[in-house]
Amino acid sequence: MLRPLQFATASLFVSFAATAFSGEKDATGGGAKGVQITELTDHVRVEINGRLFTEYFFKDVPRPYFYPLIGPGEAPMTRNWPMKNTPDEEHDHPHRRSLWFTHGSVNGQDFWSEEKAFGKIVHDGFIEIRSGAEFGTIKSRDKWVAVDGTTICTDERTMRIYTPKDDHQRMFDFEIILRASHGDLTFGDSKEGTMAVRLAETMRLQGKVGHGHIVNSEGVRDLPTWGKRAAWCDYYGPVEEKIVGIAIFDHPQNPHHPTWWHVREYGLFAANPFGKHDFEKLPDKTAVNLTVPAGKSITLRYRFYLHQGDTQQDAVAEK
Repeated sequence: MLRPLQFATASLFVSFAATAFSGEKDATGGGAKGVQITELTDHVRVEINGRLFTEYFFKDVPRPYFYPLIGPGEAPMTRNWPMKNTPDEEHDHPHRRSLWFTHGSVNGQDFWSEEKAFGKIVHDGFIEIRSGAEFGTIKSRDKWVAVDGTTICTDERTMRIYTPKDDHQRMFDFEIILRASHGDLTFGDSKEGTMAVRLAETMRLQGKVGHGHIVNSEGVRDLPTWGKRAAWCDYYGPVEEKIVGIAIFDHPQNPHHPTWWHVREYGLFAANPFGKHDFEKLPDKTAVNLTVPAGKSITLRYRFYLHQGDTQQDAVAEK
């Protein structure tokens, strides 16, 4: 069982991890056991026990993103478009690229959309890329660049992918330090954010092929989960005749924990700590902005748990 939300330190997950990384072949026919991470020209490839888990695209993109996201039983758990055309997928919201981090109002700049004038998150180098038996790590730096080319802030992100004990689960942690490196940094109150996934079409709650469900830590289900605060949220549904789900856990030390959830019936699934005005329909939007003074920083941490079965079958609440 996963230890509850103590995911700042990798050593806590030995019980979840596989054994020695020594080039030993995986019994299922894949490559070496453990997490293998390979830097390529424009993306980083992540394999678990010799099989593709995800790829992290960082070059010549509006913002870095993970695509695809392969869950238990080799189930592709995120939408392919706009990276790839696939039958029966909606072509709405082209900025929603599989799995990503951004926000719709940063010092007044829109970093969420890709329409009209928008800011970009520009990769500024890797700090560490490391494979291992128990987990693999990607650490990188980024610049948040406004429409006029000025840098608003910088980030340092750590993405840690764990070796699962069986094929019924996958887990990774996403930590981002947002630095007010170029003056005061204000995250404006907006529902357009922040730690986000666009799920596979068959997992969505509604739509011509959607047969999914949403559950949060407060027991709220489906449509009413939008804009509600919860420690975690789980979105599950069928992919290739298997029921699979993604749970996102909000770290207790994150700002405004438990977070609000920008989770939609059409497959958008996002934790958003900066959307109180929109979600709670408050009269004064500026009163709930979050400002980081120049030279300071804030840290956000999220755990992604990909599982087989629905929320109850996989005991997500216990995880």
